[in-house]
Amino acid sequence: MTPKQTETSLEDRITGALVGAAVGDALGGPVEGYSPDQILERHGGRVHGIVGPWNGEAWRTARPVAPYHKGDGHVTDDTLMTHALVRVYDRVRDHLDAYAIADHLVPDLMTTPRWIPELEAEALPLHRIFLAEKWLVARLHYGHLDPREAGAGNIVNCGAAMYMAPVGLVNAANPAGAYAEALDIAGAHQSSYGREAAAVFAAAVAAACAPGATPDSVVSTALSLAKDGTRTAIEQVCEVASRHTDFESALAPLREAVAPFDTVGPDYRHPSLAARRPSRLHAIEELPVALGMLTVSGGDYRHAVLGSVNYGRDCDSTATMAGALAGALGSPVPEAWSKTVAEASRLDLWEPATTLTEVTREIFQRDVRRRRAHESAFADLGGPRCSD
Repeated sequence: MTPKQTETSLEDRITGALVGAAVGDALGGPVEGYSPDQILERHGGRVHGIVGPWNGEAWRTARPVAPYHKGDGHVTDDTLMTHALVRVYDRVRDHLDAYAIADHLVPDLMTTPRWIPELEAEALPLHRIFLAEKWLVARLHYGHLDPREAGAGNIVNCGAAMYMAPVGLVNAANPAGAYAEALDIAGAHQSSYGREAAAVFAAAVAAACAPGATPDSVVSTALSLAKDGTRTAIEQVCEVASRHTDFESALAPLREAVAPFDTVGPDYRHPSLAARRPSRLHAIEELPVALGMLTVSGGDYRHAVLGSVNYGRDCDSTATMAGALAGALGSPVPEAWSKTVAEASRLDLWEPATTLTEVTREIFQRDVRRRRAHESAFADLGGPRCSD
């Protein structure tokens, strides 16, 4: 049943989105990179909650994920980057741009040791994030590139999209504003359809925060803003998703629908030669599938996240996005899951939401003052015209 979004406060939506994203991330981590059939065989059925590492106690040395302890409720770099972006908002207390990424996010990744759940140790976040995220440090700190253009040349993937939920939340109920802000921010990290996906995901989160929002309204908003292959991929995946009400029957059809737009290819761990290169015809896989699972589930958090997890491939990022969207719609995150993830990851999953809610209210008030100043100046110019 779709939650009663009109009864959900801003704080509840921000909390639902950020906690929901972290829990989805933790559930997807241990099966990331595998196919639905491999997941089914490994777990003797579908994953229905928090599970242990794929290789059991051999996780420290087993390739290809060693030395990361994926599973047992540990969040991955998706959540580490999301929380880092919240900290940037907390420092700036206003809308962000690519320069804020260079001035604040990069130093945060490089200079402040934090608890890294998958390493079971304190370390610089830089030592955990993926190579596509290390690009931020290489290009902005060492390369001194223009932050607005630094994403060019990076592999095109979901690296920027996976942590853009805070942008949508700061722009709650203003999808166009979220799209524009995320597009600027993501220019420091990604280009092409990776940058586009970051902007569309932020817009979708903002749309999910609107009173009365539904999965259909979220998808419609995403389609109204998305460009090129990203738009077509979302349209075709969600069209297929609308024919299903259970993730099990949707797993293969959603993959079939997104495959023409996905450059990685059928073997996730052995990408094709054309993988992750700029294109106007292609899209990342994770965002269309997350929106598809949101559609299949009718906005139900548990269903959307479990569908994303059992889809496999880059399922921690897919479940991060689906979890953020369902949480923003107001569907409750199972308390048993959030409690286990918080304890296992040794992270306060609720504190970033409290911080971001406070910052969001401040930014809104600043936006109101700026808008009124503009209205006043425009009126002084004789701008308003009364229609006959």
